[in-house]
Amino acid sequence: MNGDPHVYQTLEKLNIAFEYIEHPPAPTIEIAKQYWAGHDAQHCKNLFFRNHKGNRHYLVILDCEQNLAIHDIEKRLKQGKLTFASEQRMQKHLGLMPGSVSPFGLIYDTTKNVHVFLDINLKKSKRISFHPNLNTASLIISFEDFLRYLDYVGNSFEFLEIY
Repeated sequence: MNGDPHVYQTLEKLNIAFEYIEHPPAPTIEIAKQYWAGHDAQHCKNLFFRNHKGNRHYLVILDCEQNLAIHDIEKRLKQGKLTFASEQRMQKHLGLMPGSVSPFGLIYDTTKNVHVFLDINLKKSKRISFHPNLNTASLIISFEDFLRYLDYVGNSFEFLEIY
């Protein structure tokens, strides 16, 4: 299976079942959509930001169909000016490379410096999907199991209303 072996080990440890979809590299939602056809899951967009001081990091997870400008996200998060985190920050805090941002990278956030914002609309989803820290595959898990995973990794998270 493509992806980070630590993701699969963590899911196994938590007894979280998943559906595996292997595909060519899909660094953007537009590319990934073509490989998700026929799967009954809510596919997610994952955005990694830092605040203006660079001392706080945020992972924003939303429906892949949502289109939000960074200024809209700043207003909704109420965290001040945000910028996309650099490749170096992404590697340091999530162990990820651009094009593979995933909440599964939280297994590498030992400082718990990344706060997670979840689109409240995802609560309506029975199943959701993410890359397994590499963009050549997608994993589908139940939303309930995803919340168990978030509890396990221990990062703070909250739901956010996104229109």
